[in-house]
Amino acid sequence: MQRVRHRYLIAVLAATLAATPAAAQTLYVEAGRLIDGVTNDVRTGQCITVEAERIKAVAPCGATPAGATRIDWSGFTVLPGLIDLHTHLADLGQSADLAAPIEASPAETALVGARNARVTLDAGFTSVRDVGTYRGLTDVTLRNAIERGDVPGPRMWVAGAYITMPKGGGELNGVVPNEQLPSDMRLGVAATPAEAAAKTTFLLDSGADFIKTIATGAVLAIGTEPGAVELSEDYLRAVVKVAHARGKKVTAHAHGAEGIKIAINAGVDSIEHASLADEEALQLAKTRGTWLAMDIYNGTYIDDVGTKEGWPEEYLRKNRETTDAQRVAFRRAVEIGVNIGYATDAGVYPHGLNARQFRNMVKYGMTPMQAIQSATGRAAVEMGRGDIGAIVPGRFADLVAVKADPLADISVLEKIDHVMKGGVIVR
Repeated sequence: MQRVRHRYLIAVLAATLAATPAAAQTLYVEAGRLIDGVTNDVRTGQCITVEAERIKAVAPCGATPAGATRIDWSGFTVLPGLIDLHTHLADLGQSADLAAPIEASPAETALVGARNARVTLDAGFTSVRDVGTYRGLTDVTLRNAIERGDVPGPRMWVAGAYITMPKGGGELNGVVPNEQLPSDMRLGVAATPAEAAAKTTFLLDSGADFIKTIATGAVLAIGTEPGAVELSEDYLRAVVKVAHARGKKVTAHAHGAEGIKIAINAGVDSIEHASLADEEALQLAKTRGTWLAMDIYNGTYIDDVGTKEGWPEEYLRKNRETTDAQRVAFRRAVEIGVNIGYATDAGVYPHGLNARQFRNMVKYGMTPMQAIQSATGRAAVEMGRGDIGAIVPGRFADLVAVKADPLADISVLEKIDHVMKGGVIVR
């Protein structure tokens, strides 16, 4: 069995390295239709000049500039590279095997993460906010490898580990007594506000780009309930104080309405899931400008595939109790104008299928343009990034192209034809 596993890891590494894109060059990209990610305009006859990884100019097409290579995407709709605000690249993925995360070494987890990163980039997602891994700091390792060019993948902003109460929704419960879990699987476990502040400092010192807290119970964690509050306002305030003092954002996993309100009042920047949000919670999010990252596709996947594969009945029951409620809350959030970013929880379902959620976002209230902007310009705003998410001068030249019109049929984004990251054509 061990020999088979080693062969698998070698194959993953070989495929990953073979897929590494070539160095960037000066490009002149001719777009058939251009959606810039920040306005509602759809322009034709536009060309994008790319130099040194960045967009230099967007203007009506003319002669190819001296020394540039012309890229003919005149038959395509060109958009900014897509952004997913809730992924788990540096992890094994959800399955019926509760012990899988502990049975995989940190090295194996990192190599699987490299594969996940490659298929995510190939699907047109050129940036992700990776919101936690059981093997703490594996995401930092993967991010750094991508930044060095060792492996191909999206730009990653990582959490390092989950800040969670002992035996809470961020722990690997139900396998061995939690105190016997490897130390790297408990890097963010904290019982008090003081401990949480110390863990926040540790994660930021260790390379985390933002902090992920587990404010309520979870659907996919044994022994916790989505509606149950797990972290107090004082606990969350302690985390927010440390992170904000260092210019870093804090997000809170929170399904239940009470937990959502506690997290918003504590000053978090965004809420993950928000499945059971009530009117008061949604209005509070709107008033405070708190972002919602609502994964309104993967409940369907969990119910279908999880049932077929024999995932724990506790998971399936909690998923049934939250899926439809979350979609109702999403529709209401759209109606009243709450900030919403594109967030899928990829890793619960297979990486590379991130774009499946677009259809649900349109089905439950967004226009196609709103859905696209939630994964481009709006997502960049949520992350506090001024260098991604839009086809405007100065941003990274992260582009995708599709043959069909996503404003007529949003599902075409599930099959991206061309991908560019930082001026390098991925495919």
